[in-house]
Amino acid sequence: MAPKVLVSDKLSETAVQIFRDRGIDVTFDPSLGKDKDALLAAIKDYDGLAIRSATKVTEKLLDAAPDLKVVGRAGIGTDNVDKVAASRRGVIVMNTPYGNMITTAEHAIAMMFAVARQIPEANASTHAGKWEKSRFMGVELTGKALGVIGAGNIGGIVCQKAVGLGMKVMAYDPFLSEERATELRIHKVELDELLARADVITLHVPLTDQTKNILSRDALAKTKKGVRIVNCARGGLVDEDALAELLNSGHVAGAAFDVFAVEPATESPLFNLPNVVVTPHLGAATTEAQENVALQVAEQMSDYLLTGAVTNALNMPSVTAEEAKVMGPWVKLADHLGAFVGQMTDEPIEAIDVIYNGSVADMNLDALNCSAIAGVMKATNPDVNMVSAPVIARERGVEISTTRQDKTGVFDGYIKLIVKTDTRERSIAGTVFSDDKPRFIQIKGINIDAEVGAHMLYTTNKDVPGVIGTLGQTLGENSVNIANFTLGRSDRGENAIALLYLDDQPPAPVLDKLRATGMFQNVSPLQFDV
Repeated sequence: MAPKVLVSDKLSETAVQIFRDRGIDVTFDPSLGKDKDALLAAIKDYDGLAIRSATKVTEKLLDAAPDLKVVGRAGIGTDNVDKVAASRRGVIVMNTPYGNMITTAEHAIAMMFAVARQIPEANASTHAGKWEKSRFMGVELTGKALGVIGAGNIGGIVCQKAVGLGMKVMAYDPFLSEERATELRIHKVELDELLARADVITLHVPLTDQTKNILSRDALAKTKKGVRIVNCARGGLVDEDALAELLNSGHVAGAAFDVFAVEPATESPLFNLPNVVVTPHLGAATTEAQENVALQVAEQMSDYLLTGAVTNALNMPSVTAEEAKVMGPWVKLADHLGAFVGQMTDEPIEAIDVIYNGSVADMNLDALNCSAIAGVMKATNPDVNMVSAPVIARERGVEISTTRQDKTGVFDGYIKLIVKTDTRERSIAGTVFSDDKPRFIQIKGINIDAEVGAHMLYTTNKDVPGVIGTLGQTLGENSVNIANFTLGRSDRGENAIALLYLDDQPPAPVLDKLRATGMFQNVSPLQFDV
């Protein structure tokens, strides 16, 4: 059955056609984005939801969407999506951060010019029939010091354009490398230096716990007298009340804001102040940008629903279509390893260590980690998946660590999973052979070669005669067929294990009979999603 996608906001017909051309069953009803009750009633049958800013993806909406796998936002901002609730429910949240980069950067540059030359006020005055040429004395941008807070995708474009205008550009960005700064022909500085030196400050960072009110009252007080502040990024980055006071006092010469702490912004302390330019969140509002982000979200969602490729996800590692093909068996192996240990562990897990050896160490380990953690967590929460598992692990205080190793031993690559509790440590390793089938190769440090089946039985015992016969006879007498049988031991007469691949899950009375023999330290039925 073809995946089903609901488009609940205005998207171009070209974007909707992409879904159809890719074999997606798409419903296009932009009225639903403004009718939460109608959307709530409609969402239950869909695998994907494509939105802009009108649709609010709340916890209540997610509860009503049991089949939902992905929410795609045509644009950058996802403030209208409850990402925490989506992650807990295993729903991927994607955005399209590149489709409107140029448009937003150009708007920031336009706002700089507007506030530097008081263009909106001069325009209004002239339209009113006045000729106040001497009133609107502006400043040149050429030669001025521009402070860019956040030199990522959009901020980097602003830096390039500002350098082209002859501005002296400095940037505060903890993630900006010296090499990238040199490439952009800008100076990397700390925030306090930027505040003290900049004639114009422009913000280009997302709204996070770390960036909220990054231009606080204290930060604004450190700015150079006569500074102009531009915000075309996100509302909440600047203390608007403090900025209004500094505008009124004359310390700040002007401000240009496209975004506000509360939107839609019907009132703001910045409204109706002299030399303050305000626009209603128009950063991405160009024909080109709206088309680009719509096409991108349609392609991204289709790729994920049809191939498993993950692009621009906010709560899941990205996996390209090529990676998905190569990594598919390894992702499945990581899940099987986690499922084995998760089903064997009945006490709180404190830590999960994943070791990647050989060829697999060069793959996308973030995605493999998510699969391994999901496998572990499924034992206590069957609905968990690669998106929700890391969230659940963090909430439970589980420490996750990853180790890459060069090839050791006979296998080109393998994954080893170690799970620690307060009282014990369990480990299992596996690999993928040329047939792309995951196999277990070591349990408790004992080497084996076991095919993975839907129904399996794991036993541990001392290496003594009669164990194999007891297993075979007990299962056979109770009509449990063995598809495959793998044995391993640490040494002669020492610890031994058996892993049986069965056609069906053994009934509880059969397991009790095996335990009653006294030959086994552990008799554990296991199930795997193969």
